[in-house]
Amino acid sequence: MDGLIVPPGQGRKLITKAQEVTFKVTGADGSSASCFEVIVPPGFDVGAHTHARSEEFFYVLEGELDILAFEPVDRTQERWQDWESAHGDRAVRAGAGSCMFVPPGCPHGFTNPTDRPARMLFTSSPAPDHELYFDELCEIFSAGGTVDPGAVQRLRDRYDVNQITPLRYGPAAFSTSGR
Repeated sequence: MDGLIVPPGQGRKLITKAQEVTFKVTGADGSSASCFEVIVPPGFDVGAHTHARSEEFFYVLEGELDILAFEPVDRTQERWQDWESAHGDRAVRAGAGSCMFVPPGCPHGFTNPTDRPARMLFTSSPAPDHELYFDELCEIFSAGGTVDPGAVQRLRDRYDVNQITPLRYGPAAFSTSGR
């Protein structure tokens, strides 16, 4: 079996009003992990969530994101940005070169609280869970009009995403998740 080389700007792209995802390496390529590049627009907040089976690794390439990867003392349902762990850990402002590892079961989230897009490299194992999730999420976001929260929840239920705080995008998310 040969390896795979994916030049800059190459890969299968999914573009929605919420974010842009470029698949670099997928389960279809023979990989046990998915690897993709994500453009995170200003105001996007993935919301705190967990995965029972998946582990993830995030690496910030450009811009800044607020990130979190710990179990809080109190899992509030509206905002994860104010969470604190039993050891005093809080969300971190992560610039280029920062990374985050998330084992299965660990609450985590990221948001772009700035006025500029951020870019990150993201890996998830096992493949193809996140690939299929993003494919279907793109369909929901591209349907036009408002996003059906019920459809998003059914998608999360199928792909091991236990959402704790809401997914937000756009100017309203920017104004509520800024520091």
